[in-house]
Amino acid sequence: MAEASPSDLPAKTTQKQIVNSIGMRLVLIPAGGFVMGTPKEEKDRRPHEGPQHALQITKPFYMGVYEVTQEEFEKILGKEKNPSYFKKVEGQDTRRFPVENVTYDEAVLFCQSLSERDAEKTAGLKYRLPTEAEWEYACRAGTMTVFYLGAKLSSTQANFNGWHPYGKAERGPYLERPTTVGSYRPNPFGLYDMHGNVYEWIADFYEKDYYGKSPLQDPKGGPSGPYRCLRGGSWRNVGSLLRAGDRYYDRPHRRHEDHGFRVVATASSQP
Repeated sequence: MAEASPSDLPAKTTQKQIVNSIGMRLVLIPAGGFVMGTPKEEKDRRPHEGPQHALQITKPFYMGVYEVTQEEFEKILGKEKNPSYFKKVEGQDTRRFPVENVTYDEAVLFCQSLSERDAEKTAGLKYRLPTEAEWEYACRAGTMTVFYLGAKLSSTQANFNGWHPYGKAERGPYLERPTTVGSYRPNPFGLYDMHGNVYEWIADFYEKDYYGKSPLQDPKGGPSGPYRCLRGGSWRNVGSLLRAGDRYYDRPHRRHEDHGFRVVATASSQP
């Protein structure tokens, strides 16, 4: 896929992949439709994952190929602001580990601060967290299975507690920590670690019964509430919590060493 610097791109670019001013790679996610939620027969399904409903994502957007790394976080907010628990791991270069132990508010601040860079303004790009619908649409990437990798998952395919795989997968290693982004196979959109490594903060307020009343185009979650959504599961989770349709949530000020985030970029003229 062609890569270009944001300074070379118009605001409404159609490049399939871009590299921004701090070296982050983002891939274009096309507009389209999908079925959000999980079927009733899916193993380990929880009630707030339904009902399944057909949605339309009406505007294309860019999404980070990787979860935001410690190195990228430091470039925008400063090395002293890196909250990661796993800053030092023996024998590992943690600069390319996902930033974790990060709050929702810090993730939003990163997006806002990145958007304010002159190069990003020139490129016409504005950064934010994905909505829950955008995240699941991007994760599934046209697939209908439990994971974009199929109906089972082992820890040779994603970073999680491999002692508890999903489906008929065999038990695998358990790193007990995050690992370098992009260490496992990407999904059909070219996104890495949509299953596992770290949970990813989502823009939406969490609402348990939201799926039953969700708009059918570009839903943005409940209007308010004490919790924000997280998606994707993490290095410390069992396989069932990495399912594409699994929903999680937490208070936005909470820190956990398995909470990180991924960015979305849209033309600055878009909402």
